[in-house]
Amino acid sequence: MAVDGLYVIDSCAAVAFLQREPGAEIVAEILKDPLNRCLIHALNACEVYYDIYRRSGEGDASALEEVLATAGIELVETIPSALWRTAGNLKAEWRRVSLADCVALALALLEDGTVLTSDHHELDPIAQAAICPIRFIR
Repeated sequence: MAVDGLYVIDSCAAVAFLQREPGAEIVAEILKDPLNRCLIHALNACEVYYDIYRRSGEGDASALEEVLATAGIELVETIPSALWRTAGNLKAEWRRVSLADCVALALALLEDGTVLTSDHHELDPIAQAAICPIRFIR
């Protein structure tokens, strides 16, 4: 059961927010609420970093940690055994789901949170199976 107000932001939700893509307003609304706690794992942040690097160059990408912190998104940089084992189990069972998405799902499961994403392609089956609470931003 997800804890109200605890969100794990995956890379596509973070990119949508940072690039003002459709769904950004939902992420912004969640971030504005002081009762919410928002996390992003370093592996998902890496995906955001390389997306920014490809779009705008290393200078803009290097500011990512500061941008995340300013937005109120906590960067989780550790990968304890419970996290990597849970992510590995998910990857083994749901082969078509990316490893980065499995890490976000595992973090949400371990923290009793909800994954915030726009990735219907990979995560619709997870949502339908009720493996982990997921909120789609578009």
